[in-house]
Amino acid sequence: MNVKVLSMVKQAELFERWRRMQVCRWEINETEAKAFKSYLSRCCNAPSFLFTTQKNTPLGTKLKYEVDSSGTYNINSEIFKMFPKDMPYSRTQFKKCAVIGNGGILKSSGCGREIDSMDFVFRCNLPPISEKYVLDVGFKTDIVTINPSIIADRFHKLEKWRRPFYTALQAYENASVVLPAFYNTRNTDVSFRVKYVLDDFESQQSVYFFHPQYLLNASRFWSNQGVRAKRLSSGLMLVTAALELCHEVHLYGFWAFPMNPSGIFITHHYYDNVKPRPGFHAMPSEIFKFLHMHSKGVLRVHTGTCS
Repeated sequence: MNVKVLSMVKQAELFERWRRMQVCRWEINETEAKAFKSYLSRCCNAPSFLFTTQKNTPLGTKLKYEVDSSGTYNINSEIFKMFPKDMPYSRTQFKKCAVIGNGGILKSSGCGREIDSMDFVFRCNLPPISEKYVLDVGFKTDIVTINPSIIADRFHKLEKWRRPFYTALQAYENASVVLPAFYNTRNTDVSFRVKYVLDDFESQQSVYFFHPQYLLNASRFWSNQGVRAKRLSSGLMLVTAALELCHEVHLYGFWAFPMNPSGIFITHHYYDNVKPRPGFHAMPSEIFKFLHMHSKGVLRVHTGTCS
């Protein structure tokens, strides 16, 4: 399943190829996976540079933004204290990891128990994981990303009442919260407010900020791999990190089409009734790449039901 060929086939033909592939039992291809991880490591080095830390971003650093390349942020003592001393996962490689997208293909999947059995679970953009959805999406969460636009839209930039935001995060228990504070200048203050809020409420949840150079390197890496987008999706950011931090990577909820491989129409997200729509990210391009990587045994894409 070559990614360039996939991008040119009709949707029905793609689905048929994918269904035929499901007949075979997936196993990680150690050689292909190791080669891909090695290539990715030379580019991005998540164990050292995924988040801003006191080690990789010393006090006084003029940190360049990912997209506002002419802008910098001076790391003063107050901000420096927000950073962990070193990368929290630099000395551990997790055996099995799940990266959970929020696609409607997860609805009625029954994959919750399988997801919860993983050694490490990444989730994107504060999705609901209540009892209503737990059978399909599970509960376990080790990292959850939050796009600052969510803080602005759902929690009024944390400029007034902050308890609703704190309460929403409690569903994730001790999961670490990750934000792209240095993606652009608009993201910075609202990302810092998340840290202040959790500190004020004496939360045990850690708050980390993606290192802008890591995200820029990851964007270049995927562009060279044929993924074209104005910006990487949160899901692809986490898949990129997981490929370095984990031995075996499993994707759930990643699907960019209005119907599942069986031809049944699905919603945009597992938690709403909105139809899929074209957006800012190159979702079909990302999915093509994931399917190609699945076929080579680099990672596994789950699109069906779980036993």
